[in-house]
Amino acid sequence: MDVLKRLFERHFHVPAEHAQSLQGQLGGSGRAIVRLTGGTFSAIGILYPVREENVAFLEFSRHFRRHGLPVPEIYAEDLSAGAYLQEDLGDTTLFEFLSANRAGEVIAPPVIEAYRKVVAMLPRFQVEAGRDLNYKVCYPRASFDRQSIAWDLNYFKYYFLRLAGVPFNEQALEQDFSRLTKFLLGASHDYFLYRDFQSRNVMLRDGQPFFLDYQGGRKGALQYDIASLLYDGKADLPPALRQQLLDYYLDCLAGFIKVEREAFMEHYYAYVYVRILQALGAYGFRGFYERKAHFLQSVPYALKNLRWLADHVKLPIALPALMDALQSMSASEKLQGLAPSAESLTVRIFSFSFHRQMPADESGNGGGFVFDARSLPNPGREEQFRILTGKDAGVIDYLNQQAGVHQFLSAALSLVDSSVSSYQRRGFKNLMVSFGCTGGQHRSVYLAEQLAKHLRSSHGVDVVVRHIELEKMGK
Repeated sequence: MDVLKRLFERHFHVPAEHAQSLQGQLGGSGRAIVRLTGGTFSAIGILYPVREENVAFLEFSRHFRRHGLPVPEIYAEDLSAGAYLQEDLGDTTLFEFLSANRAGEVIAPPVIEAYRKVVAMLPRFQVEAGRDLNYKVCYPRASFDRQSIAWDLNYFKYYFLRLAGVPFNEQALEQDFSRLTKFLLGASHDYFLYRDFQSRNVMLRDGQPFFLDYQGGRKGALQYDIASLLYDGKADLPPALRQQLLDYYLDCLAGFIKVEREAFMEHYYAYVYVRILQALGAYGFRGFYERKAHFLQSVPYALKNLRWLADHVKLPIALPALMDALQSMSASEKLQGLAPSAESLTVRIFSFSFHRQMPADESGNGGGFVFDARSLPNPGREEQFRILTGKDAGVIDYLNQQAGVHQFLSAALSLVDSSVSSYQRRGFKNLMVSFGCTGGQHRSVYLAEQLAKHLRSSHGVDVVVRHIELEKMGK
């Protein structure tokens, strides 16, 4: 942590007054991610011991920025300590924006527009920036070649199929893997392959997308990344929207290269399959092997995608052993039972005013946590914020600059995280968390929204948010 604070002070010429761990937002990356703030400045610090991967991220970032692509600016680095400092792009991922603005398969138009912006940007990474990229720094491979594909398929076989207890004939499966690999490599693969192009790696700031986590990028086929985005498990995009976005991607791609749609589509669904298998391997490794249960809650979404593929897609090659294994997975009640459902833990988050009655716990559990935010700086006392709420950008920026707010929020998140993990292990169904402040308009609303984002991105629980005073105001 000290090295990040030194980098912060060296770049901004003010000390880092506060460091907030964003560990809950890590997913499966293994990095330590910290938000540092000091004065009016904010930055994201990364600690990660794999030098080659850090070098790839830093070089790619600078290369993409030279091409005008929206990726974080690199402020400072100390590779000997496995540390670097980058631009703070805020807290809203594309996945969080989608989750907060959908009702089942009905997705709000601003979310669809955000996806279209993301899709339109992808060819610029793949083609425009990919032409003069230094592929020598790619890690662990310079291309998505036979070895890369073998790693992914074996990751799926050993960490998902085997640990989930799905029966398979190993020799027959290996023969299918060989046929699938040969077919995948038949697609043109001289483009930049982002590798993890999915909704949690896209940040939204002022409605515009910014891109992260491309350090595993390498040379590869165009089909892989768009498949990653559109078949992103928990995002659970409706099939009609997936098709619309795929068509739009191909239209955008045609602005950079000549696109033969039939040739593209010949290999597309094979890349959809291999991406889903890679994701399942990751879920199995993190969930079954490392026993991080929330990763397994993505499995039923991947199974849903596999069932759709089985019903709607016929690959140009025969993969009987693999398809038998996938059919066994799709029919597995054990695997389907990993899905969050009405029986999973629901966290109800409230904001309220202490001048009025505290929210009632209708679950019968007795109230859960109540946090008093009145000790924090009050934006309501500032004229420019008086009519705004804790959901407005001006108020959010104001509170993000307060060290005490970060300390308060970090402590609250730690307590709630501990209870959520315990409740999930013990099979509890409801947890209530309330934030109160003087008027129930600024601080409590901000804190409730921050907790909701945190839980949606890291725990796989159902989250319900209510702002009691804002509801009365019609906001």
